[in-house]
Amino acid sequence: MARTTATAPARTARTGAARTARSRAAALLAVGVSLAVAACGSPATTTPDPVVETERPVIAPAKAPVPAPEVPPTWPLTGVAGAPDARPALAVKIENTAVARPQSGLEQADVVWETVVEFEVSRLIAVYHSQVPDEVGPIRSVRPMDPLVLAPTAGMLVYSGGQPGILDLVADSGLQTVSHDAGAPGLYRVRGRSAPHNVYGSPATWWGIAEPGRTAPAEQFAFARRPEQAAAVAAGTPATRLAFRLSGQSNPSWTWDEGTGTWLRYEGSAPANAATGAQLSAVNVVAVTAPHPNSPFGAQGGAPVPTYELVGEGDAVVATGGRSVAVRWRKDAADQPLRLFHADGSEARLAPGNTWVELVPAGTGSFTVS
Repeated sequence: MARTTATAPARTARTGAARTARSRAAALLAVGVSLAVAACGSPATTTPDPVVETERPVIAPAKAPVPAPEVPPTWPLTGVAGAPDARPALAVKIENTAVARPQSGLEQADVVWETVVEFEVSRLIAVYHSQVPDEVGPIRSVRPMDPLVLAPTAGMLVYSGGQPGILDLVADSGLQTVSHDAGAPGLYRVRGRSAPHNVYGSPATWWGIAEPGRTAPAEQFAFARRPEQAAAVAAGTPATRLAFRLSGQSNPSWTWDEGTGTWLRYEGSAPANAATGAQLSAVNVVAVTAPHPNSPFGAQGGAPVPTYELVGEGDAVVATGGRSVAVRWRKDAADQPLRLFHADGSEARLAPGNTWVELVPAGTGSFTVS
């Protein structure tokens, strides 16, 4: 059988077609590879980085502010808890000679200062604020030390008479003066006592004429909140009797009375009683030793009128709760209160209650604690 042999043009055509097919396949393969590579690098298909959670700080819940401790108000001249009245301190000059006793109203004073005046007799400055006596007396004249004692209270001073120069000192002290000689209300003479030992008066009336702006005094001494925290009780030594020799004519003493928790006052060996019959007493007795020079003023017959130097510092003793402790007193200026300090500089605190201050003349006066 005869074999048919293709001609050259036909072979050429078949060879070109095969090459074209191979070229297309290669091109398609290249396109596929390109797409695959592109797909692998596409952002749309990139696996996101794992989220790393940072530790959040722990925030403590806001704390409510701690309220300040509620401190009950106290009367400024005694440290006794209560709602202090806005009235000013009221000081009254009280006589303390034998013919003047028993006095009225002393048992209701917040503070009593005992001073030595001319002829070596003692005179009292009774300061009222927390209590209102019906009557006080007998009332006598002013002395040079009165403004030094009372100016820090910025209150009122009641008296009967005084020398012109001493009256000037009182006027310059800033105190409101209530003078019997000037005709102030609330002062009168009583029957049963001879002049000049018969001038008495009414504190309620005097407070009624207080000048505008006269208000409650600042604290004059530092007070403990409780009796057991008082300076003498906490740091002192046992004491049962305080014996004073303020002058040749004045020898008061105090005896500790456990039953009442107070010091009981004696004039010499006799109980010192108020007009009500009650023995005078004090929660705190403070002995202040200070210079006692003569002032420029004279009394009857040319007798010198002494005063006290109270701006400065000196020795003192505080007696409270059947115990006593040595301290230092300091007064920075005439219008600043006399304060008490321990040796380490901390303030010596009194127990809540009334206080008697015995001003002991340095060099001539003395006292013993037993």
